[in-house]
Amino acid sequence: MIKKVLLAIALICPMLLSAQTLKIGLVDFATVLQAMPDYTAAMNQLKEVSGKYQAELQKLDEEMKRQLNEFQNMPENELPAIKERKAREITDYQQKMQQFEQSASEDLNKMQNDLMVPITQKISQAVESVGREGSFSLIQMYDPQLVLYRAEPVEDVTPLVKAKLGIK
Repeated sequence: MIKKVLLAIALICPMLLSAQTLKIGLVDFATVLQAMPDYTAAMNQLKEVSGKYQAELQKLDEEMKRQLNEFQNMPENELPAIKERKAREITDYQQKMQQFEQSASEDLNKMQNDLMVPITQKISQAVESVGREGSFSLIQMYDPQLVLYRAEPVEDVTPLVKAKLGIK
């Protein structure tokens, strides 16, 4: 008799546990991110630094064009050693330009990472807080392009996350 009761309890408990409803939330991370003043400031800072790098690259490009033009306009009977030296200068200059461009790209990527990590951490903390306070089982990023089907009970927690961050 006791075995039958224990067996019945063992069978019923998993069914009762699975009968609990999951509370699922979706957050539009991009919308929250773009509404943050920190994000706007970071993008402005990146834009300013990127503009400086672009201006420098343009100067380098203009110098490269000048050197190429000078090389192409050399007289046909120019001494081979002079032509060779000029060709080497152009090659060296191209390498320096490529190194500068790569260095600038790396600097911008590092700067973007350094600026964005604290911002995304703030959003993650707000999402976690909303999740705990709202007793959510799961909060997932919402991307309309990736969602194939959505049915209730799924809640858009984007406004709650924005409120937690103090943004409209």
